[in-house]
Amino acid sequence: MDVIRKIEQEQLKEDVADFNVGDSVKVHTRVREGGKERLQIFAGVVIAKRGSGVNAAFTVRKISYGEGVERSFPVHSPRIAKIEVTSRGKVRRAKLHYLRDRVGKRALLVKSRDAQRQGSSS
Repeated sequence: MDVIRKIEQEQLKEDVADFNVGDSVKVHTRVREGGKERLQIFAGVVIAKRGSGVNAAFTVRKISYGEGVERSFPVHSPRIAKIEVTSRGKVRRAKLHYLRDRVGKRALLVKSRDAQRQGSSS
């Protein structure tokens, strides 16, 4: 068992952004087209996180041309260049699958953590 853990530790990324469910993120992924490689950005709301260690993954949802698009990413994948957190969200659920039923701007509606702090400090 120790050998497996040692190999898994080598595969882990060290510079993973700290993000949670409900946060809006931009995921920079490396895409190979022919002989060239470029970065493609997938921006949306994190609706789920699962697994731990090498098997950790998260799901990001965005609305593209009126259609909901979800994409799952392994956290420690070499295809992910970086994860950029654009805004923090305050949610009461571990999985936000209820956003799938919503339409329009409500589909991306997650309370911001910063707005909550400002409102409670008064």
